[in-house]
Amino acid sequence: MNNNLYDQRIKIISAFLIATFIGLFNETALNMAFVQLIADFNSDAPTIQWLTTGYLLTLGVLVPISAILMQRFTTRQLFVASLVFSIVGTFIAAISPTFIILMLGRIIQAAGTAIILPLMMQVVLLVYPINKRGAAMGKIGLVIIFAPAIGPTIAGLVIDQFSWHYIFWLSLPFLVFSLFFGLKFIQNVSEVKIVKFDILSIILSTIGFGGIVYGFSISGKLGTFMSTEVLVSVGIGLLSLVLFGFRQTKMEQPMLNLSVFTFRMFNMGLAIIMICMMMILSTMVLLPIYLQNILLLTPVIAGLALLPGGVINAFMSVIAGNMFDRFGPRVMVPGGLFMGIIALFALRTIDGTTSVYFVVAFHIIMFVGITLTMMPAQTNGLNQLPKQLYPDGTAIMNTLQQVSGAIGTAVAITIMSISTANYVNENGNTVAAQLEGSIQGVQNSITFGLIIAIIGFVLSLLLRNVRQGK
Repeated sequence: MNNNLYDQRIKIISAFLIATFIGLFNETALNMAFVQLIADFNSDAPTIQWLTTGYLLTLGVLVPISAILMQRFTTRQLFVASLVFSIVGTFIAAISPTFIILMLGRIIQAAGTAIILPLMMQVVLLVYPINKRGAAMGKIGLVIIFAPAIGPTIAGLVIDQFSWHYIFWLSLPFLVFSLFFGLKFIQNVSEVKIVKFDILSIILSTIGFGGIVYGFSISGKLGTFMSTEVLVSVGIGLLSLVLFGFRQTKMEQPMLNLSVFTFRMFNMGLAIIMICMMMILSTMVLLPIYLQNILLLTPVIAGLALLPGGVINAFMSVIAGNMFDRFGPRVMVPGGLFMGIIALFALRTIDGTTSVYFVVAFHIIMFVGITLTMMPAQTNGLNQLPKQLYPDGTAIMNTLQQVSGAIGTAVAITIMSISTANYVNENGNTVAAQLEGSIQGVQNSITFGLIIAIIGFVLSLLLRNVRQGK
């Protein structure tokens, strides 16, 4: 490790944290505007949901390429490129008059986030020694969990007074500041080498991740998981990923070195992180809809209801990082997932008469649990990798993290849509039936989150502490 880089670590990491915070804030900020967007674009929830799913899908498609980018270009070059994408995409979204233009802006935004996420992770691994990474990853955890958690709250405050366009106008100056701050302080921390882009690998990974996420996403519109279009899309995606994996094992310089999957704690950490992302993003798309459409709260009140979970999460992320350096993951991760299970078990009972304080309390418990889970599982998994696999490990972890979030969001919306439609079909298309159907839809979607949380808890019992890098 370069001691000079370690001495400059705060300045180097700060620019990344600001840029990544805004990028991940944008993942969920529009969730609070879904009701307004449905009205403005004369659309429906499964279509508007693509503004979140499409963002996550773009991350899932582009992040795998970052492993090559981080070897071929300098840290500063990639940082500037990511901020340029983010700024341009945010500006397009801010002025967008139609759904298509807004979708375009979201995709360009996501391209910037796709570069900055794994780049930040690699910089931490290279700048911090293994016994100091917990605290550093705690700061990253603050951003990765707090930003999407606080997004709906800030968006609710904004759209209560202005239109949803101002969510993007609010983000723009922070991105510009981050660009100039980074140009001043960020140093090149990795070695650049000539690595070839393999076009076929890029095509296969794009079709693979894109097909899977697209298949799950259209199921909400179609009202079933079992339609031919859904099954074909997911099937093509899975086949493409199998071919992608096979090709990587035969290449002298693979796009992604899949030997990271030979490290057991990396695999365990990856699986738990994917489960956490599905819990976070499915909940963050469901609760704003529930609070506004069922409890009939205004966007600003609904946003404020989700604020305590985000704020407490921010403090807990830093605490969890320091706890990890001292205790490791074996107690923290199962304990955190157990808290998530308790919270989701309670939230699956919400209905039209539930107190908003009940929702706030268990939303807080869930996010404290996720904070105690994600960063320790992620850091422990990456710690087991040798240094030469850092780019591949961070790229794979960030890719599957975003893809799982996209799938979780899509599945939650689909379950809600199917449950609502089934109830209305059985009980008549009345206002009361629509309301009760929506309640059942939210309950069933949260039950999905509860099931995957239980799976994650079982996996967490098999974790062991990785104290030494290889």
